[in-house]
This record gives sequence, C-alpha cells and structure tokens, in this order.
Amino acid sequence: MPLRDFFSREPVVAVAFSGGVDSAYLAWAAKRHARRARAYYVKSEFQSVEELAAARRLAHLIGVPLTVVSVNMLETPAVVCNGPDRCYRCKQLMLSRIAEEAAREGISCVVEGTNASDDEGDRPGMRAVREAGILSPLREAGLTKSMVRQLSRDASLPTWDKPSQTCFATRIPQGTPLTEALLGTVERAESLLHREGIGECRARIFGDAVRIQVAPADFERCVARRSEILRALGPAFSFVTIDLEPLHASAWDVSVSR
Repeated sequence: MPLRDFFSREPVVAVAFSGGVDSAYLAWAAKRHARRARAYYVKSEFQSVEELAAARRLAHLIGVPLTVVSVNMLETPAVVCNGPDRCYRCKQLMLSRIAEEAAREGISCVVEGTNASDDEGDRPGMRAVREAGILSPLREAGLTKSMVRQLSRDASLPTWDKPSQTCFATRIPQGTPLTEALLGTVERAESLLHREGIGECRARIFGDAVRIQVAPADFERCVARRSEILRALGPAFSFVTIDLEPLHASAWDVSVSR
C-alpha cells in the first residue's frame, strides 16, 4: 500500500519524530499527503541537546510543526533499573506521552517509523508500538530501510545517509541502575569525541572505565587524537580504552532512533 493511500485513510496524524532516517521520511510524507500532520519529539535524559537542536532544524526544513514533549525517564523505576525490558518500558512511556500530547491538540492517530526491514526480535520497542495501537505506515507500505534511504535521498532530506543513533542508556551495561550522573558522563564523553572530529561514536561505561567505540572510518582519527582524548576523559575515568571491534558490529544498541 503506497504511503499516499495510508494518509488518505488517516488524514490527521501525529508523527513520533526522533530526527532519524525513518521518522524524518515519514514526517516528510505526512506533510505532503496528510491533511494535517504534526511531529512530536520526546526530550529526556537519554538524548543530547544537539539531537534536539537537529530535530528542530529538520522539522523546520520539512515544514512540519514540532511539539517537544519532556519526559523524566529517571522517575520510572522500571526504566531506572535497566533490566532486560528497559527499551520496551522506555518506549511505552514515550509513546503514551506523545499520544497524550497529540490528543490535547485534537489528534488521535499516532504513527511511528518502524520499517519493513525491522525484526521485532531485535527491536524490543516494537512490542510497545503494537500494544499501544500505534501505526507504522512505512512497514505497512513495505518500505525497507534501504528503500527509505533512497526515497529520502530523492526528497533531498539530509538524513538519507544518517547513521542509526541510539539513546545514552545503551552505553550502560544491563543491570547497572541508570542515574543522571552516569548519563551526563556519557553525554560529556561523546560530545568531547565529536569536538575532536569523530562522528559516529559510543562511550560505553564500565564502572570507572570507558570503552570508546567508533566507526571504521574514524578509528585512525581516534588513535591520532588519543592524547587529547586522554587529557579530557582521564580525570573522569581510571581507564580509557578504544574498542578494536567497529561500531556497526555492536549488539548492544537495541534502542534505535527511527
């Protein structure tokens, strides 16, 4: 079913919007085919201020109005304990808050960016989407990730080649309680790496150690900048290491921005 047909059926939609590849294209399509579309970005301790700023710019570029929904994830014990279902619990909370805000603005249909390539076994959040009755137009239309990227490129969306982003909670080992201090440490470490010219990266925390994981293209740069990185991160950690396994091979990142 083409996306145009979906929006003929559901002409008024609230788009769960992270600024990732899938949600950006979905918002773009909704803007063009729906009678009324509004994007909703969830702001929490799990995302950086840079991500919010980028989402604002992207929504403006697409031409879709944006509502920023603030959620304190650390007020939810099922999320804070960081157990096996943390991603599912987090997604539940995010979707419920988006639905509440959308309802206040007269919108009952919430859509999100799961695509036809996504496997529920690898995406715990998909269970929350299904249970909440949230619709997934890209999946219904049979659009795979590669198709969404190509369509995004055709639409001149800057997200067409954007790497998948994950929330800061994925940097903390499962079972380690999430705290504002831990999440803030992750954000500061990754912001430092970005300032050193390293694009896609993860700063994974293990007690008083941090393991830096980067994409293959950034590995040499990370090694070349090791003195600056050690000088910046050394005071916060007893050990600073670089993972020899490239970022794309990680199985930890289960909370992907759509």
